[in-house]
Amino acid sequence: MSEKTLVTFSKMHGLGNDYIVIDESNKIIIPEEKKPEIVEEICRRGFSVGADGVIFVTPASSDIADIRFRIFNSDGSEAEMCGNGIRCFVKYVYENDIFHNDQMLVETLGGIKEVDLDVEGEEVRASTVDMGVPNFKTTDIPMISDKEEFLDSELIVKGKPVKITAVNVGNPHAVIFTDNIQDIKLNEIGPLIENHPAFPQKTNVHFVNIINRNEIEMITWERGAGFTFACGTGATSCVMAGFKLGILDEEVEVHLPGGELLIIVYEVDNEVRVFMEGESVLVFDGVMEIEI
Repeated sequence: MSEKTLVTFSKMHGLGNDYIVIDESNKIIIPEEKKPEIVEEICRRGFSVGADGVIFVTPASSDIADIRFRIFNSDGSEAEMCGNGIRCFVKYVYENDIFHNDQMLVETLGGIKEVDLDVEGEEVRASTVDMGVPNFKTTDIPMISDKEEFLDSELIVKGKPVKITAVNVGNPHAVIFTDNIQDIKLNEIGPLIENHPAFPQKTNVHFVNIINRNEIEMITWERGAGFTFACGTGATSCVMAGFKLGILDEEVEVHLPGGELLIIVYEVDNEVRVFMEGESVLVFDGVMEIEI
């Protein structure tokens, strides 16, 4: 027998990539088996609050982390990691006194992420996320290929070759560099690559125009969500792909439909790591009635 319950939430966005944030740090609000279905309902624009996904604040399952980040796409599928989402998450956690520290170790399905918060007064103005070590091995992306790394290589998409660089930055990405980003029919080619048999867990898809070695513009078809105004892990993957191919430098400003992100590549202890800087915004707090 289902029953209706009131759920307190916050609507937030990072560069237009918008999320509903629900606090489950003290108790489970939405039962686990109901999460995919209810997330899909909540995210339906025009019929509910509407969002690209739902973020849950939960206790860390590891002694190493301070707090746990869970994110579900608008189609109800759970994702490993989200750059814009995690910036919204840490702002919410800090400003609601769930974990009041300007440095956080956040547990995600894509690994533990270290985040530094830029706090002014009691407001988080921006945050820098250590996105970790990018992984280009096809077996780890995962991608079905006879290549160890899929770098600027041809993937046949609906009978036509598309040059793709595949990388995992906590979740899978396909990066396509192009001089004609305005001509890309994202709603057509995005789903074809997202659901390509070469990607058994699907993939995020990005088209990138290089302005210069320190500046790019990109558009995104996000796995499980479709077009989004911004994608933090996507910006990270695009810069890292360009750096790996030798066409971008270590510090790159990324122009997305929703705004700008700064991506910085560092070498730390003989490992290449990527850091993302950007803002997040609280749109409003609210209460919604859901049936569980």
